[in-house]
Amino acid sequence: MAITAAMVKELREMTGAGMMDAKKALTETNGDADAAIDWLRTKGLAKAAKKSGRTAAEGLVAVKVDGGKGVAVEVNSETDFVGKNADFQAMVSSIAGAALTVSDVDALKTADLGGKTVEETVTAAVATIGENMSVRRMASVEGDVVTSYVHNPATDGMGKIGVLVALKGGDEGFAKQVAMHIAAANPQSLSEADLDAAVVEKERNVQIEIARESGKPEQVIEKMIVGRMKKFLAEVTLLGQNFVINPDLTVAAAAKEAGAEIVAYVRMEVGEGIEKKEEDFAAEVAKVAQG
Repeated sequence: MAITAAMVKELREMTGAGMMDAKKALTETNGDADAAIDWLRTKGLAKAAKKSGRTAAEGLVAVKVDGGKGVAVEVNSETDFVGKNADFQAMVSSIAGAALTVSDVDALKTADLGGKTVEETVTAAVATIGENMSVRRMASVEGDVVTSYVHNPATDGMGKIGVLVALKGGDEGFAKQVAMHIAAANPQSLSEADLDAAVVEKERNVQIEIARESGKPEQVIEKMIVGRMKKFLAEVTLLGQNFVINPDLTVAAAAKEAGAEIVAYVRMEVGEGIEKKEEDFAAEVAKVAQG
């Protein structure tokens, strides 16, 4: 596979590696960016594997809570300007309200919203605002105590990052603290049991290769891997992370002190996993002006 300058540039931005190292990594992995990141890590050449990358789509995440249920909904737009539009915000809020009555995004699209389905409402908004939009996803949690948090809200209940937390026991105050922690720390799962086994295995293999590069004996490597995997799991699982509010405690320990069990959470950020063609600011303004 031909390795292009654009591929090298993207890998450098994701890892902080040098140009020649990035090119060699892509060559060694036949252009597979994920594999190239791992290759760089095993060689100690990646400063950070920013796999999540930059946010590539615009719009808003809205969160709503009704009693013991909370929902988060992402509605995308082409530009950030639309996310600041009052009509768009009102529509997103209404869609989030409808989400409280359904179980998944497909049902949400067909839910009633003042005589029209959600999908029909969005289509009408596209014609009015002149920009493509879509209801991308929704998620929900249920518990004895459910709370929401929006980081840097664009308006009440919506912004770029929305969080829901569900507790068994505990209180609203502690739930809000956990929600703020989740917004900042971005855990991959609630606990080790909930973490994708493929993610764990991939990290283990990377750590084994890193340890082998050091030239240490296999028996020493085995002990090193145990410690490194313990550290990895503490960093990526909510219950294992140091609590932002009190770093002397893990989130699990803080929950125990609060008499609470964290049963579920959602962290939804606008544009996660979507790739979008980059445009400079002037081009974006011109595009909006042209309608």
